[in-house]
Amino acid sequence: MRDRWDQATPAARMRGHEGNRRLHERWLVYLEHRKRPVIANVAIARELAGWCWSLATLEDNTGGPDEPVTACRQAPGNC
Repeated sequence: MRDRWDQATPAARMRGHEGNRRLHERWLVYLEHRKRPVIANVAIARELAGWCWSLATLEDNTGGPDEPVTACRQAPGNC
C-alpha cells in the first residue's frame, strides 16, 4: 500500500492525507456524542464516497489562471 502511495501525485497525496485526518476527526466526534455505531458508519461512508468522487475528478490545472473551469468545478449541482 505504501508503494502505491508513493506513486500518487503530490496533489493526490495531500488530499488523501487531509481526507484521512478529517474523517478520523469526524469519527471521534461521533464517538464523543455517543452516536450508535451504525449511524456513525453510514455518515462516515457517505462522506468517504463524496471525498472519493472529488479525488477521482481531481484535475491537474497546470495550464495557468486563464484555463477554463469545468461546470462541475464551478458549482456542485451543475454536473
